[in-house]
Parts: sequence; structure tokens; C-alpha cells
Amino acid sequence: MNIAIQNELVFSTAADISRTSISLGDASERTGLLPDSSINLCVTSPPYNIGKSYEKGSWASFDEYVAWFSSYLSILKEKLTDNGSLCLQLGNHVKNGIVFPLDYAFFPVLNDLGFVFRNRIVWRYNFGLHAKNRFSGRYEVLLWFTKGPEYKFNLDPVRVPQLYPGKRHASGKGAKAGMPSGNPMGKNPSDFWEFDANSAFFGEPVWDIPNVKAHHPEKTEHPCQFPHELVERCVLALTDAGDTVLDPFVGTGTSVICADMHSRIGIGFDLSPTYVEQASSRLALARAGKLRIRPSGKPPRTPSAGEKVAKVPEEWAGE
Repeated sequence: MNIAIQNELVFSTAADISRTSISLGDASERTGLLPDSSINLCVTSPPYNIGKSYEKGSWASFDEYVAWFSSYLSILKEKLTDNGSLCLQLGNHVKNGIVFPLDYAFFPVLNDLGFVFRNRIVWRYNFGLHAKNRFSGRYEVLLWFTKGPEYKFNLDPVRVPQLYPGKRHASGKGAKAGMPSGNPMGKNPSDFWEFDANSAFFGEPVWDIPNVKAHHPEKTEHPCQFPHELVERCVLALTDAGDTVLDPFVGTGTSVICADMHSRIGIGFDLSPTYVEQASSRLALARAGKLRIRPSGKPPRTPSAGEKVAKVPEEWAGE
């Protein structure tokens, strides 16, 4: 697939979408130019209306913000194929110290539009702003909706290792008596994503994926960049090779890059010329095999007891 960086979209039918593209422009306007029933998966994280540089001056109130995104969702639905999916990664709107979870705001909107809810997934991470007047937020959610009752779900590419591969069916009668009880390809990761099999079995129902901060290999100057690993499982499970994946708030291009790397067609829009240029550059690096990406399935790093950062400072003695 070719890479196109363009300002004009000219598509008459879904068949015209034949190459990965990143373009500058408004999400609603750009999505409206796409043919109906042309997108197999939309995976995105919209603005949270919390005062980031790319949000300032966009909405006069929270209600106006909700109305704007609700309008966008109605446009998007017509562009999804009948068996298409929407994966919406959301956090919290915070104003004057009051926290309002965005999934709470948008769930009834999606329900009223006729989307079918499939999973609510918790994404946990270790690093972020330290709150002073409440517990520090360390998770966001991913909502998976389908356009209708029919949808794609490819389990095999996203299976995780069996914790007890040697477990067998009870001996006795039956064709499976004494046979291995698990699937040799691994188990269903269920409605949480944990990339260490032991933690997945004993741990909490969360996806434990490091967020893109500090020394994360995927880090750019974008303040709200989600990791490749978060997108990859959605792409592999909910689309097939050759399908089209849309991110209307593409930022630094992670969704489009992931789609392109897995032989899907990625389409991304953004209002920022800086991010469009950066996303395009990162896409070119990915196709050349030079883009730094944290390997999927790599457990979050925990410092060993002997490391300096894990030791209690001498200044804290007696505190």
C-alpha cells in the first residue's frame, strides 16, 4: 500500500479507498467525505475538553462539547460497514477539581444511535499527574461497539499463553477424557488485556500497558499519545487484511501506522499541521522498519530491589 499525504479526499465508493492516507482537516468534514459503509473499524481517542493546546477555544461548555462529539458519532455510523466496529478510548473531563468520566457521557449517545455495546475494557498505567485532593488517576477505558448484530472477531491472532498448558479433561468417559483441556494457540484474553499470563490469571480485570511517557520508545511531543499496543489488539481482532481502519483524531499516527503495518488501509485526519507532518514521518519510518515501537506483550517494567530508584532515600529515614 502506498502512503498518501493529501489535503483533498476524492472517494466515490469504498473500492476507491485503496491506500493509507493522512490528511489535514476537521474530523466531521473529512469523515463526511468518505463513502458510506466504507470503514471496517474506527479506533480513536477524541479530545477530552480539558484545556490541551489542540482543544482551546473549541467549546464554550461541556454540553457543547458533548453535542459536538454526538454529532460526529452520527456521521461516523453511516461510514461504518454493517459489520464494522468502533473502539473509543476515553478518559475523564476535569474542571474545577470535579471529575466526569467521558464514557458515562457518551454511552447513552451511542446507545441511542443504535450502536451495539460489546466490551468495556480498563487500561491501567503507572505514570501520570499526581493528584493532591483525590486519588491519582491511573486508568482509562476502551469502549467497543459494533454498528449492528453482525461483526468481525478474530480470536486466534490475539490469544494469550495458557497459564496451565498441561491441564487436562478429567479421566473417564467421553471423547475428550484425559485430553488437554486448553487451546494449543492460547486462551481468550477475555474483556481485559494483560500481557503476562500469570498476571492475567491472578490479576485484576485490566489491560496493563505502559502509557507513553518519559522514556517510552514511542514518545513524541504530543501530550496525549496512546501506545501502539493498545491499538494493535483492536486491529488484529476486529479487522482482516485489506480492511480499512479510520482514526479521525490521528495525532501522531499510531492507529494508521498499526493498520498499515498489519496490511490494512489506514486513514487519519487531524486539525494540526504539525501532527499531520509528524504522523506522516512516523508512518514512513514504520514502513522502512525504523520506527521505535515498544513490543506488544512485553510486561511493564518493575525496578529490582537493588536499583537506586527502588531504594528508600536516606532523607526519608524516620519519616
